Amino acid sequence: MNAETPRTGELSLPQAFLLLATNDKDGKPEVPVFALRTTVAGAILAELDLLGAIELQGKHVRATGATPETDLQHELDVIRGKSRPHSPRRWVSMLEGRAETQRMYEGMVSAGLVEHVGEKHLGRFRPVRYPEKDHAPEAALLEKIETALRGSPAKLQPPSTDTDAGTPEPKAPDTAKPDPQKPEDRTIALIALLQAAGLLGKLFPTADRVRASELAKDYWPSRAVEDELRMIRLAEEEAATL
Repeated sequence: MNAETPRTGELSLPQAFLLLATNDKDGKPEVPVFALRTTVAGAILAELDLLGAIELQGKHVRATGATPETDLQHELDVIRGKSRPHSPRRWVSMLEGRAETQRMYEGMVSAGLVEHVGEKHLGRFRPVRYPEKDHAPEAALLEKIETALRGSPAKLQPPSTDTDAGTPEPKAPDTAKPDPQKPEDRTIALIALLQAAGLLGKLFPTADRVRASELAKDYWPSRAVEDELRMIRLAEEEAATL
């Protein structure tokens, strides 16, 4: 996707994903913790990709040399500092973790979007939760995604042939115009990440799955999330049989 600078006050992709993936009232994740952390790592890559700071070159993620303003400077420096490049799935594996996810949550606490609830209470330690404090940003995200999912799937035209003459007609020049229904890249990236995490169908049960798959297809950060989640589940299945 093309470089895209977030507008003032716009959430980063990791923040947007966490806002949608966290229960508004009790602050608990709506997906297993491993899926939450893995998708946050993919969202970090997606955000840096949209900013033009990294890109996929062949099978490896590489820094571009761009220096955008971002709260993900630490993660960008880590990618830049590696002596050799890694695959997208490898980067998801390296970036996923409790610390990264908690840092994103705490940034949302500072922004007044969620509350920090938990830790020590009456002498007992309780898990940290992040219930919603301001619903307006999430409502805006849901509206954007719902609008994007209402668009029509692209109509793919098969090669035109003249069956009567028995020879194919010359292919017409490609004069297709940009799809006016295509959502902005940031929304497409979020849809792809939600789908990879298994959340899109839960949030939008009546959405057109064909349209959703069309928007999310071939987006490398979400594919990396899917690959990493598949490996985690396979490892769990193997461990259960031992």
